[in-house]
Amino acid sequence: MEPLFSYKDLFWQLTFREIKARYKQSVLGYAWAILVPLLNLLVLSIVFSYVFKVPTGNVPYPIFLFVALVPWLFLVNSITSATGSIMANSSLITKVKLPREILPLTAISSKMVDLLLTCIVLMIFMVIYQIKFQPTLALIPLIFIIQLGLITGISFILSATNVFFRDIENILGVFLTIWMYLTPVLYPSELIPSNLRILFFLNPMTPIVDAYRNTIIYGKFPNIGELGYSFIFALSLLVLGWIYFRKRAKYFADVI
Repeated sequence: MEPLFSYKDLFWQLTFREIKARYKQSVLGYAWAILVPLLNLLVLSIVFSYVFKVPTGNVPYPIFLFVALVPWLFLVNSITSATGSIMANSSLITKVKLPREILPLTAISSKMVDLLLTCIVLMIFMVIYQIKFQPTLALIPLIFIIQLGLITGISFILSATNVFFRDIENILGVFLTIWMYLTPVLYPSELIPSNLRILFFLNPMTPIVDAYRNTIIYGKFPNIGELGYSFIFALSLLVLGWIYFRKRAKYFADVI
């Protein structure tokens, strides 16, 4: 990791370039980072609170949904951006000597601006709906680190594979949509049938989403066993993804 650390200035330059380029010629600019989640929240809230009437106890459905939707959109946006990061920076690959993994990492870090903005909106919603700010909010950084490790591991694998098989970018949206429905983002995990709970909880994002809801809304500690599984899964995927990326990175310039 020493060579990567020595490129920290380049890392920040590429991150800020990505942030500026995203909304450079957009009329609304960074407002899109807030408007898109709000539109998602509006439509999904209407469908799942009035049509399907998903039970959430005493918690208003928009808050119940938004607490899970914010980290989920960060996951989707980060993985999508990171998957195409090598191809989007092909000129750097062929002309500049740099650790290749810096490209998916900058793609992920640039999405943290959107995450910060949506978190601010979430806090405003919590005030509006009179949701108390719980002491367990102190655990959010730990949960986020686990999620970030998972995102980074997936991004290493997909970004490297996408260089050789361009279909990855085309099918990624379908995969992420299916993954969302298999994760209790739109519904509480208590609705998962008992005979399918083990299968659903093999999904590392299920304990992570539950942990966010427990710490933010209910003031409860996350389930240590379930979140521990997500941590081990994320750490293993991060290590394996990094090894896989490093091996494939040797051939990027030849293929691009």
